Order: sequence, then C-alpha cells, then structure tokens
Amino acid sequence: QVWLLAQGLRARGHEPLVAGIPDSPLLQRLRARGIAVAAVSMRADWDLRAARRIRALVRAWRPDVVHAHDARGHAIAIAALLGSHVPLIVTRRVPFVPRSVRFKYGRRVARFIAISNAVRDAMARGGVPRDRIQVVFSGVPTPEVTHPRDWRRECGWPDGAVLLGVVGAMTSEKGIGLLTEVAQRLPAAARAKARLVLLGGQSSGKCNIGGLDAYRAGFVDEIHAAMSGLDILLHPSSAEGLGTAVVDAMALGLPPVAFAVGGLVELVQHERNGLLVAAGDAAAFAGAAARLITDEDLRRRLGSLGPARAAEFDVESMVRGTEEVYGSVLAAHLPAGV
Repeated sequence: QVWLLAQGLRARGHEPLVAGIPDSPLLQRLRARGIAVAAVSMRADWDLRAARRIRALVRAWRPDVVHAHDARGHAIAIAALLGSHVPLIVTRRVPFVPRSVRFKYGRRVARFIAISNAVRDAMARGGVPRDRIQVVFSGVPTPEVTHPRDWRRECGWPDGAVLLGVVGAMTSEKGIGLLTEVAQRLPAAARAKARLVLLGGQSSGKCNIGGLDAYRAGFVDEIHAAMSGLDILLHPSSAEGLGTAVVDAMALGLPPVAFAVGGLVELVQHERNGLLVAAGDAAAFAGAAARLITDEDLRRRLGSLGPARAAEFDVESMVRGTEEVYGSVLAAHLPAGV
C-alpha cells in the first residue's frame, strides 16, 4: 500500500519521501521509480536511534505531514516529532482493539486512517474517538495477466484437478494451522479432485497437507500470474483488517472461501462473489470449499461477479481518500484567518 500510495501521490503533484528499512524491496522499487527514499534501521517500536534519524529527516525535508503506516512507524514517529508541530497521521491495518490508547493514540496523532470499518470499530472500542478516525479502504491495482502459471503442468497434476490456493504469510493468524483439519474434513469426492498451492512463506516444494497433494511455492514475485492459474482461493484467516489477497482473487475471477471476520465481511458478499462461514468453523469451511470444488457452475457464477466487486477497492480511491485526509488535517492546522 505504501508503494502504491507514494506513486499515486507523485502522480497527483505531491512529493513524497518514504523512510523504510535499508535494502528493503519497497525502497529499491521506489528508488527505481525516482521517488525519494531514506533508509532507516528500525529495530524496535521505541527505537530512539531511528527516532533521531527521522527527526533529522523532518528538519531537512520540512514535510507538511508525517504519515506512519505500521505500529513500529507509529511509535517511532511519535518520538521523532516531540516538540514539533508537523501533523502526524497514522494508518491502522489490524482489527484488534489497541492498547496504550492514552499515549500512543493520544492527541499527538492528528488523524487515524482505518483500512476498513472493522478496524475503525475496533479502535473505537479501545477508546479512540470516532471523529478522529477516517476509513480509507486499501487499494488493489487491476491485475494484468498475459501468462497465467500452469500449476498442473509444473506439479504434474491431472488436467481435471481443481486448484485451491492460499496466499500470504504462512502464520497461525492467517489460519495455516487449520488447513490440515479443513483438508481432512473434505468429502472424498472433493478430496479426490482437489490440489493445494501455497503462495508465500518458505518454499519447500511438493508436500501433503491433510491428505491433499500440495505444493509450497514460497515467495512469488509475479503474484497475479500465480493466482490466475488457480481455481479457488482459500482464506482461513482468523483476523483480517481488510484482505487484499481476497480482492486480488475476486479481480481475477477466483471465488474465495473465508471466515466472516474483520474486514472480510465488507469485501465478500456471501453466495454472490464468494462464500463466508462462521469464524473458526473448520467443518463449515471444508463444506464451503467442497461446494466450489464439486460444482463448476457455482464456481463460475461466483467468480464472474468478483471483478466488479474488486473494482470498488481501486488504488485511485485509496490515494484520493488519503489525500483528502491530508487536506482536512492541514486545514485544521492552519492559523486562524489563513
């Protein structure tokens, strides 16, 4: 999202400076696009050395606003801006009730951007006033795929196999631990047809997950080409601020199966462009996946309605919404009569 936002702001006549981790792909890609970057090591939330570096950048660059995009950046920016009048804007991307509201979420932050209503509601439950939070949905670029990955050929799977994909960090929070149980609960007819591809995490080649032939692809740079070679997205996340992988899947015509948690209920319209099941219910998740595996017509119908829904979460809307937050914050900080 920072990559997309920086490019969008530049296109709209602004001049962003992105401070990030040294040698990170983000900074490398932005530098190649001619966008100003600064490499700053950030070892902890309250890294004073990093805060001093950011403070020096603020003095040299003299920005109109500082925008922190994650929890570590949030804390470091607060420390860096002590004594400064530069407005601080913070984006929050997780649907958890925040802690340390009195200080970290205090008045030093001029405005919070929540990437979904679910994130906003969690912040409000934690004590952050709603009038200090503005929802700006994450933006996903329209996929342009000329050569989809042929996973059946790569993995030696039959042409009739139905390919299930999992995309993102392979962590317990993302529901990876449930995959074995979900696979084991698939009816025999669905299990016989299904194959599983994991895009993300550490690559380890072919494996077996809950009785399903699977392939761990590891980090994939051309993610849209990789996803477009799939048939169904499985998204067993137990907590999701919005779920951009789900937006990607819908844009590519892949019907998602997901738990009804966080911002996913704002993305997926049940039985219209995907299937939602109760949070943590592995049996229901397996049942929904089985429906899509065995019912090609349902798979096509739900997939065909995905692109129109995904188009509502476009990059231009994200950039414009963020720019509007900047404008409203700057207007509030102008001296009286200006």
